[in-house]
Amino acid sequence: METLRDILDAAAQGVFPPADGRTTVVPQPSPRDAGVLSFTGHSVVFTDEDPEWVREALRGMDCDPLAATMNPRFLTALMDRTGHRTETIDAVLVGPPLPGEPPLALREIEDAGHSRIRYARRRRDEVRAWVADGGVLVLGRGVAGRLEVSVEVDEDGRHRGLGRQLVTAARCLAAEPLWAQVAPGNARSLRAFQAAGYRPVGAEALLLGPAG
Repeated sequence: METLRDILDAAAQGVFPPADGRTTVVPQPSPRDAGVLSFTGHSVVFTDEDPEWVREALRGMDCDPLAATMNPRFLTALMDRTGHRTETIDAVLVGPPLPGEPPLALREIEDAGHSRIRYARRRRDEVRAWVADGGVLVLGRGVAGRLEVSVEVDEDGRHRGLGRQLVTAARCLAAEPLWAQVAPGNARSLRAFQAAGYRPVGAEALLLGPAG
């Protein structure tokens, strides 16, 4: 049976599910994470709920079938059914590892009190963090074990390319494809990731369980 990790690994290589308007249902990769991934013309729902329940709920959506899995009514039904919650629908980007040294000086830290690190540890495993002058970079294993990156730039460090340098540095630290989830309204962050060589592959509504 195809797993969510299989689908993600293929997408990282530029191989996507067929744009056939259908929805694939796969098991949750962990008790913590359920949700929806939307690619061009194809959606993937990862949940341990009965796949027939998912299909029946989608048939009840009075909207464009291509948008049904991201419809607020379906996401609400999925949250009610699973007891999970969500915060936002994110754009999902992926970048290949980059050879060479990071383009700025980094120092690894274990500051559990930093807000960005606390946030990551609620949602990811094997979290590591580095600081640079004016920012912090965090890597960790998120959905289906994929390697995910997040960064935070101090207010006085903005508008000088630090965000782009940090997410470029993350590619230098990675030995595998590196994933990022970015709120679509965060245009500054989206521009930074794209300028650093990450490409958008879809959208994601991640549902977090009690452990999230």
